[in-house]
Amino acid sequence: MLAVRLAKYLAHSGVASRRAAERLIAEGRVTVAGEVVTDPARDVDETSGVRFEGEPVGVESREVFALNKPAGVVSTARDTHGRPTVVSLVPSERRLYPVGRLDADTTGLILLTNDGELANQLTHPRYEVPKTYVASVVPEGVPERALRALREGVELDDGLTSPALVRLVRPGLLEITISEGRKRQVRRMLEAVGHRAVALERVAFGPLRLGRLARGEHRRLSAAEIERLRKAAATIPRS
Repeated sequence: MLAVRLAKYLAHSGVASRRAAERLIAEGRVTVAGEVVTDPARDVDETSGVRFEGEPVGVESREVFALNKPAGVVSTARDTHGRPTVVSLVPSERRLYPVGRLDADTTGLILLTNDGELANQLTHPRYEVPKTYVASVVPEGVPERALRALREGVELDDGLTSPALVRLVRPGLLEITISEGRKRQVRRMLEAVGHRAVALERVAFGPLRLGRLARGEHRRLSAAEIERLRKAAATIPRS
């Protein structure tokens, strides 16, 4: 392996995403050849003796899984309240963590990986990777003015949303594609135009679709699927 920056090395090793790795380094939790290093740009390789909290860090083979998240499962690696986590549903010898989050009561497609670089590309705001949701709403009658507002952007307490792609599938059922990642964003957008999501499912993340993956089931992505995800993040410009 060629020398890379320390933060990138940690990300490739499955310790954390690159942004999280930079924080770990700044906190003095990473050593190189026995010395604490706080510079995330320090060049290292597999012979540099990188350790995180005293444990040796080596580059792991990359794994990416798609999971159809059930309701009531939280999108974290661990939960202090003892709730089931997405990581607990995907057995792996690697240190997996979710790519972004879904609310506990939202179901559908979520990715888990030990590839911090890919996770950063898929979740960083500048890449604007689109996510598609299907929402069951009440009241069921969604007027054209509400659809138009969603498509143009709605004002939330944290600012105006970017325009969304919205399709009325049938009365009470909407398909919504957004490229932002604000907390509970789709639910809040719907509430802003007078509707409440009684069920919300993510059916696509970039070019990857949920397909026939059953609720609670997972599958490992192929190399071709992972490459399509990387290309999606690399080719979508920020508006």
